[in-house]
Amino acid sequence: MFPRQRQRAEALGERLQLARLRRGVPQTEMAARIGVSRMTLGRLEAGDPSVGLSVLLRALDVLGLATDVDRIAEEDEVGRQLEDLRLSRAPRRRAASR
Repeated sequence: MFPRQRQRAEALGERLQLARLRRGVPQTEMAARIGVSRMTLGRLEAGDPSVGLSVLLRALDVLGLATDVDRIAEEDEVGRQLEDLRLSRAPRRRAASR
């Protein structure tokens, strides 16, 4: 994993841990509610990238933060600009002769 991605993973883990603590949910209870071991939850909160996406999604759901996932890449301005450019350069199809 590249250093920048590692930092982001660790920061996400810290934010998840903080969200859990703010809600007063002990680590053992949180782990049980998302269906993983306390060790796996600890790895998620440490930013371990080997923890599965489904664990992250369940943790967000338990914390009431599941809708945050919907905002990921929602505003893809660069992607839209690239698509517009590609469409403007695409050869235009002519209507078929009858």
